[in-house]
Amino acid sequence: MKKLAYTFLLLLTASTIITSCRDKKTAGEKIEDGIEEVGDGIEDAADEVEDAID
Repeated sequence: MKKLAYTFLLLLTASTIITSCRDKKTAGEKIEDGIEEVGDGIEDAADEVEDAID
């Protein structure tokens, strides 16, 4: 029974540590990241169109 309790506590501690180490971004940072991804997608598409024209 002790083994089960120790295992549970270990898992609970590990999950707490993993959750607390995540990057916490503000809404503004998330928006900036999204805009950058869209911009990168547009650039890639423009390059593909340019290559198709050549």
